[in-house]
Amino acid sequence: MRIAVIAIMLTLIGLASFIVSQRFSKDNFSLTIRDGEVADGSEQFSEQDLNRNDYQKSAANPIAAKEIMITNGVKHSVPLDEILGGGPPKDGIPSIDNPKFISLSEATVLLSDTEPGIALSMGGISRFYPFQILVWHEIVNDTINDQRVLVTYCPLCLSGIVFDPLVKGERVEFGTSGKLWNSNLVMYDRKTDSLWSQILGEAIVGDMTGAKLAALPSDMMRYGDFKKTYPSGEVLSRDTGATRFYGQDPYGDYYTTPGTYFPVGNKDERLGDKDFVLGIVVNGKAKAYLPEAIKRVGEITDQFEGKTIVARYEKDIDAMRLFEKQPDGALTRINPFPSFWFSWAAAHPDTELYK
Repeated sequence: MRIAVIAIMLTLIGLASFIVSQRFSKDNFSLTIRDGEVADGSEQFSEQDLNRNDYQKSAANPIAAKEIMITNGVKHSVPLDEILGGGPPKDGIPSIDNPKFISLSEATVLLSDTEPGIALSMGGISRFYPFQILVWHEIVNDTINDQRVLVTYCPLCLSGIVFDPLVKGERVEFGTSGKLWNSNLVMYDRKTDSLWSQILGEAIVGDMTGAKLAALPSDMMRYGDFKKTYPSGEVLSRDTGATRFYGQDPYGDYYTTPGTYFPVGNKDERLGDKDFVLGIVVNGKAKAYLPEAIKRVGEITDQFEGKTIVARYEKDIDAMRLFEKQPDGALTRINPFPSFWFSWAAAHPDTELYK
């Protein structure tokens, strides 16, 4: 009996050690979410919508680029000592470069309706990227209708953003650098090897420093809402070429406890660190909107940098959407940056806030 108990204990210790090593090895370093606020995306977008983005300009037309510095011949726009190692080396968190997709009927066996993820709909194709997969990879280099798209997720900041990966006139793959800036994912492009901040959508080290990626229309939403909104949609497969604990949360209660795992340069007490916001940048000025504040009143109209912003709570999907109201009264969808407050405030210390 005693030997059996010891054997069981050794087995459990071995299993725990394996899980810890997986979490912090060069191949794994991420988190997932259970009950964070999400936003819906129930619209199909035209090519005109995809190309129009006043809120996060492309590299060809950057807005309010940071001051570019040169240290030992290296261009950068943030202090180099603020860029920290997150644990794994370059590509230690493997991007998904040849994504496969499954049908809703197949995915429903694996995903509950409350499972969160990123929804992307463009060119008549709608795809759902579950956080339970993204948490282990953080980047999906996808292609839709022969056009590359860059799906990114930083579990530390609850920031899920899709970009047009245009670098020097070519749409290229991105990978994880193994580094963090203000506890946020730092990516690198596989054309110039420049480092890019996800929360800025901007290159911060290397030849492309100061250039920006255009954010594409996407939404953080729950799988149940995705099924209802996109009945012909498809879901990222667990067949990623890597062996991971898909469906398990490697960081437990991180999302419900205060504080961050890595240093953050600017702390802003107007909200809790892990309150979820939707951020936009207009004319180089930043503003964040708190979904819970919009939910309380249903809809608000806000003036920001000469634009009329409409924030509306959609009761049937329990989510908030942002629009710009045009002079003729038409509403144009805005592509905000969703993230924890600490991440947005650290990247944009002078941000305004609607709460």
